[in-house]
Amino acid sequence: MRDPHHAMNTRITAVVLVAASALALTACSTSSESGTRTAPSPKASKTPSPERSAAERTGGIPPTPTGAKREALLRALAAANPDIVKYEDKAIEAARNQCGAISQEAQRMDWAASQRFTYKDVTTTETQGKQINEALRGLGFCKA
Repeated sequence: MRDPHHAMNTRITAVVLVAASALALTACSTSSESGTRTAPSPKASKTPSPERSAAERTGGIPPTPTGAKREALLRALAAANPDIVKYEDKAIEAARNQCGAISQEAQRMDWAASQRFTYKDVTTTETQGKQINEALRGLGFCKA
């Protein structure tokens, strides 16, 4: 009998590797004259892009929300744990990545959310992770 945790870990690892590869590829640009690669300017990397890579689309990761959708997502996340929105960009990215786990029907999604939304001086419990997953589903955010 196969260990279900092994299958989940393999699936999560594959999603992470695909997403990391996509990010690595988009982090560099090629100059047509010199053939050298340069990193984008810091200002450019902070602007949310509605464009998603193929890996993000197939991995179930929605586009970065803007305007009213962003505010609604932040309010829903704050309802689960007010501290996680102290770092709005981190919370948004964590929510987008959690959608990947939700779309892949990963096991222990509440635990995964608790880990994904624990950063810097913010700690998220598994119970709060469950509330986050319910909020993401309730908003329809992961179907974007």
